[in-house]
Amino acid sequence: MSDSQDPDTTGIDQEAIGPVLGRVPSGIFILTVRHGEGETGMLASWVMQAGFEPPSVTVAVRGDRYVANWLGAEAPFALNLVSEGGKGLLAHFGRGFEPDQPAFEGLDVTHGTFDLPLLTSGTLGHLICRPTTSMTSGDHRVFLADIVEGQLRSEDAPMLHVRKSGLHY
Repeated sequence: MSDSQDPDTTGIDQEAIGPVLGRVPSGIFILTVRHGEGETGMLASWVMQAGFEPPSVTVAVRGDRYVANWLGAEAPFALNLVSEGGKGLLAHFGRGFEPDQPAFEGLDVTHGTFDLPLLTSGTLGHLICRPTTSMTSGDHRVFLADIVEGQLRSEDAPMLHVRKSGLHY
């Protein structure tokens, strides 16, 4: 996996770009991953389709999170698309988990391909992904991943996220 240098951000008028950048809508996902015997989940909103052949996505993960290291070791992961009715998942995963903490207690979970945890309540479906490359983008790491499997379980509306400022979560 490759990394690039941080861009020069001197002279950028953050007050001007923050409100516009924050209005870029994104979906809300719970990224679930296994690494060795460990498994966890995290909120992910910076997910974007990146290609048709093969079907692929990009996912941005804060560089100092241990999940970025797991994905950097090419651990497959699932993107569970949160439904409008899945607000309980935001509270559950919003606090984050340490590597040894159980992340799925009290949730409806099955295990799919690669023994990945898949959320069956509060989500529309999932995509199983395999990272192929990554790059550093400021304080985040962006992973390109091929989609190897997916399942839609509900036609409900997906949860969307729009922020007041694009300069922080």
